[in-house]
Amino acid sequence: MSNEDFDSNALATFLHLTPAQVEKMAERGKLPGRKVGGKWRFSQAEIHHWFETRIGVSDPTELIQVELMLERQPSESLAETVRISDLMMESAMCIPLLARTRNSVIQRLCDQASQAGVLWDANQLADLIRQREDLHPTALENGVALLHPRRPQPELMAEPFIALGVTTGGIPFGGPRGVLTDLFFLVASCDDAGHLKVLARLSRLISNRDLLEHLRIAGSPKEAIAAIAKCEDAID
Repeated sequence: MSNEDFDSNALATFLHLTPAQVEKMAERGKLPGRKVGGKWRFSQAEIHHWFETRIGVSDPTELIQVELMLERQPSESLAETVRISDLMMESAMCIPLLARTRNSVIQRLCDQASQAGVLWDANQLADLIRQREDLHPTALENGVALLHPRRPQPELMAEPFIALGVTTGGIPFGGPRGVLTDLFFLVASCDDAGHLKVLARLSRLISNRDLLEHLRIAGSPKEAIAAIAKCEDAID
């Protein structure tokens, strides 16, 4: 098995299922995989993308189960319990975010993270995020977008971080049914397991409408981080 593949046993361990369950899901097209020499192989990149998709469409109850499962996975960069508020820096946030196009939103957030000293190459990360958005927009129906490259880029950053930008009005960002987007989280992780943990926790938080409204009216990065921390305290 290559470093980029799971076999049925390894994927079963990762998903906390049995190998038989994994293979049954693959046969039914519910897991991305392929047979090589009569045995199932699963690309790590495809499995992580499948997990991202699952996180994006899960309801709050399902997200709790996803997060609990991911907390049992090792991460090189994050402790088992992830707190979004701890990954956010006031100096890496744009409130308000003065941008009116998709490209300017992405570039502005990356530039701000670079100025904060947590990102080494703003232009390269911005290009990678644009490529990810071209493949599949991360904008959701609630006006939130979760910006990130297809795979973690540890060589581009000093440490994992999350930046937030809030525009004064919604802008077209590829949201479903033309929904406009005004809350932009930039998720910068150093490894796949940490990335999925952050997405799972963040997805739980943004399912809270009250939190989103607090973020939209936040007058400063400090207020936004405080609102997120309060919401996290309620779900921990």
